Amino acid sequence: MAADGDLVSIQEARDAMRRSAQAQAAWKRADQAKVDRVCEAVVAVFEREADRLGRLAFDESGFGDPASKARKNRFAARSVWESVRTLRTCGVIAADEVNRVYEIAEPYGVVLGIVPVTNPTSTAIFKVVIALKTRNSIVLSPHPRAVQCIGEVARLAADAATRAGAPKDLVLCLAHPTFEGTDAAMKARETALILATGGPGLVKAAYSSGKPAIGVGPGNAPVYIEKSADVALAVEAIVQSQVFDNGTLCCSEQAVVVDAPIKDAVVAGFKALGAHFCSAEEKTKLARIVANGRSINPAIVGLYPWQIGERAGFKVARDCPVLLADEDGVGWDHPLSMEKLSPILAFYVVKDWKEGCERCIEILDFGGRGHTLTIHSRDEKIIWEFALEKPTHRILVNTPASHGAIGYSTGLKPSLTLGCGAFGGNITSDNITAEHLLLKKRLAFGKPGFIEEEARRRKERGTLLPASLPKRLAPPSFHGSGGGSGAGLGGIGRGWPTPPRKRV
Repeated sequence: MAADGDLVSIQEARDAMRRSAQAQAAWKRADQAKVDRVCEAVVAVFEREADRLGRLAFDESGFGDPASKARKNRFAARSVWESVRTLRTCGVIAADEVNRVYEIAEPYGVVLGIVPVTNPTSTAIFKVVIALKTRNSIVLSPHPRAVQCIGEVARLAADAATRAGAPKDLVLCLAHPTFEGTDAAMKARETALILATGGPGLVKAAYSSGKPAIGVGPGNAPVYIEKSADVALAVEAIVQSQVFDNGTLCCSEQAVVVDAPIKDAVVAGFKALGAHFCSAEEKTKLARIVANGRSINPAIVGLYPWQIGERAGFKVARDCPVLLADEDGVGWDHPLSMEKLSPILAFYVVKDWKEGCERCIEILDFGGRGHTLTIHSRDEKIIWEFALEKPTHRILVNTPASHGAIGYSTGLKPSLTLGCGAFGGNITSDNITAEHLLLKKRLAFGKPGFIEEEARRRKERGTLLPASLPKRLAPPSFHGSGGGSGAGLGGIGRGWPTPPRKRV
């Protein structure tokens, strides 16, 4: 009799975490030169195979665009590596000689990298690079619809790392992922850190696992075109962002908010680039297929606009880069106002920047708090008003959101995992990179003369003891032990009452 799939997945997860722990125990002894040599070898392979991996991801998942996925792969390999290449991750990494405090790099151990279907190979590449740089081992837990392409990333990395002198099993991938298997991996004794990129359910499970976890939030990202903006450049940037893997990055624009005085120019700009503005009837049809209950309909994620139109029941040109539809509200009664992860934009018109500010906050509050906001403007005062007031951690100016938030077109840290901070229920608001997978031990020497000074104070203490001591208060009773109702916490207030006893 064949074993149940969930049992196979659980056993595979347990075995993988054990093997990974053994590999990491050897890898943690590597010096900086060896770490960097292994990482460079792995990055070189990822660069060489970027096109093939992009095609594999597209063919298996059905999401996005093969050429864009190849670009993401190169970004996740070379750009990420160059941003952390000089980072010291072995031995003493900082020294304060005056105070004699020294920081010593320490890896977490086994990292469990949860990888989504929307950006499978690029996210896997990114996580492998930052894990190896910090002397961690990594086990990838792929989305079931991207097992083969993510597994190929792991195989390429493992082979390249081993040839460069790294231990076997430093990079592993679960071949039979199920929720039960991933849950077992998250809770395994060997798991030191969970790096979770995926849907809200998986991220919540990671935070609830009892292990340290870095998770991300959804990105219902608005873009505001203020009346002083260079309209042609703003529209071009938004279109570039939408055609970059068909909007599958969670930082891509989901709604356009436009000042009324430039509305006609913005509409004309989009149409000149081939964008399709939906009629009222087409908007109704589009809204029907965008949501699946109260979540994104996965059937439309990452499709080309003509495919989305076909599914909705109306015709769109093959070379159309993005669909737009007029909206006047935000919430579940307005499905196009939600995160769509596809080249579909809700289109709002506002009278001025203050109303635009309010509309952007509404959109962020509807599933995008803490993630990304873009503003196109040449008015520095308004740009700063947006930066200071919005409940989000990435405010991009005059750049495509998809490229800007990940650090491709901006000076932000290159990353494929973007924290949303307290606004979005995450532990950090940073673009996640190698620094977040690195622990620091601190060696601190005592201050000269401190012990001698304390000895003097200790001797003086004998002559300073009070003649009488206050009466000790009884400790509080937290659970009703010892009868009574508790004497109060530190004698302050009425204390913790004893729960009533049950009658027998």
